[in-house]
Amino acid sequence: MHAEMAPLPALAIDGVSKCFVAGDKRITALSETSLQVQAGKISGLIGPDGAGKTTLMRLTAGLLLPDSGQIRVLGVDAVSDPLQVQSAVGYMPQRFGLYEDLSVQENLDLYADLQGVPKAERPARYRELMQMTALAPFTRRLAGRLSGGMKQKLGLACTLVRTPRLLLLDEPTVGVDPVSRRELWAIITRLVRQQGVSVLLSTAYLNEAERCDDVILMQEGRMLGHDSPKSYSESMRGRTFHISSSALARRSLQNRVSALQGIIDAVIENEKVRVVTSRAEMPAIASAVPEATDIRIEPAEPVFEDAFVARLKSTAAVTGAWLPPGHVVAAAAGPVIQVTDVQRRFGDFYAVRDVSFSVQRGEVFGLLGANGAGKSTTFRMLCGLLPASAGELRVAGRDLRRAAADARSRLGYMAQHFSLYVNLTVLENLNFFARAYGLDRSRRKRRIAWALEAFELADHAGIDSGDLSLGYKQRLAMAAALLHEPDILFLDEPTSGVDPLARREFWQRINALAESGVTVLVTTHFMDEADYCDRLLIMAEGEVLAQGTPAEMKAHFRSEALPAPTMEDAFIGLIERHAQNKGVAA
Repeated sequence: MHAEMAPLPALAIDGVSKCFVAGDKRITALSETSLQVQAGKISGLIGPDGAGKTTLMRLTAGLLLPDSGQIRVLGVDAVSDPLQVQSAVGYMPQRFGLYEDLSVQENLDLYADLQGVPKAERPARYRELMQMTALAPFTRRLAGRLSGGMKQKLGLACTLVRTPRLLLLDEPTVGVDPVSRRELWAIITRLVRQQGVSVLLSTAYLNEAERCDDVILMQEGRMLGHDSPKSYSESMRGRTFHISSSALARRSLQNRVSALQGIIDAVIENEKVRVVTSRAEMPAIASAVPEATDIRIEPAEPVFEDAFVARLKSTAAVTGAWLPPGHVVAAAAGPVIQVTDVQRRFGDFYAVRDVSFSVQRGEVFGLLGANGAGKSTTFRMLCGLLPASAGELRVAGRDLRRAAADARSRLGYMAQHFSLYVNLTVLENLNFFARAYGLDRSRRKRRIAWALEAFELADHAGIDSGDLSLGYKQRLAMAAALLHEPDILFLDEPTSGVDPLARREFWQRINALAESGVTVLVTTHFMDEADYCDRLLIMAEGEVLAQGTPAEMKAHFRSEALPAPTMEDAFIGLIERHAQNKGVAA
């Protein structure tokens, strides 16, 4: 009797290396990497910017050839027969190529043509895909008019017009709101469980790694680990704690604790600070933080993110302390930002309808909503880039209807996709923005020197900004927005697609700015970042659903079944309640 043979892995990589040349530099994207992805599983590919995730995906898809090593995809040699591999896998890159001037149906037809799907099989496949993605009512809508979440679902549908045996998804949920992320994950899980599709998926959302069957952790082209999410978490048991104190604000407590020896990580989580230690014990912090007279320390259940941060921080170079902004914003009487009954219409369509809120000096105020909720439109009005159709907007005491240029001189703006000039170097970008903000020669020289040091950009000063990693593009965009020492900082999804370590560094800077009196208005799809805000406003379809502190938002959804709701629970609950109310009204 023959022993039962183990199924072939969906992907087997053995000793693969891949280098690229950029200018006079040779960049190693992958270095002697070996791994296997099991069939019928969801494997997560996790790592910071420059880890080699996208290169590994493209090699697997047969779009690149390795410099050395072997790659077998579904039993096929990807080096000698890349075309057969390309016909067997589905690959959805970070920026999937939808044709925005074509309708949903026309995009499906185009990709069915490209993938050679017989016309007789298409109607049934289209019906299945439209039901799966809930896009059936929108087949005649232009792709360019879909929300971000709907575009991602259409991209996935186009990838699936011919069912692949191996599906490669490179950050499919980046920039997508929590409701759409949940819907995408339901689709992916159904494909695996019901159709036996194998999935290799990269993501910047570490809570998504917990949904995977196993996780491949990478850094700088090398594999640091390959295990189940639970195994990663268990390795941190005894090293994770919650700290709280009613005598000290969460942000101040986080800043003080994160500077202590033996603390690897400290982030705000709900009403407490979550701490990861270098050893299985909590350092003595009472004497180091005497203001926190009622300090409370309790063990926290470890999660995958704890292991990610601990492993990567132990191998990464230690980042120097960030230089403060160099000025302290004077106290202001009354709100720094005042929005009253604001509307913005495009023809008969209301992008923003009767929105009102205020923001105080030194406050971090979060503006949340599903894709297409009106957040970016509200931002553009507050920056004086788009006039309101009705209502009143006041920024730094200036009425934007009458003194938009004067108000703009008091604020910094970091756009959703970083408004950098990709063909200019880091230094040339800084010079351009300093001149645009009207800085004189002496102040320009001083502020650029500060930016290069504070954001650790000096070694990259001569590199074109288009060649920077996403994390360094983010640093440069933020440095440019702060050159003129603004009183108010607008940040439109500033961490979208950026790896968790870069996000932590970014928020360390935001906290320091808020402590110096800078007022921060931020949009984000990361619900853990919503917890970092002092207050929040949640929008849907241009209207305000709720506003208040994160704790107040979550309290509305506390129940016996959900005793400790997260911000994601609160966000999804509000969006679903809004949809139900609309359905009843209709």
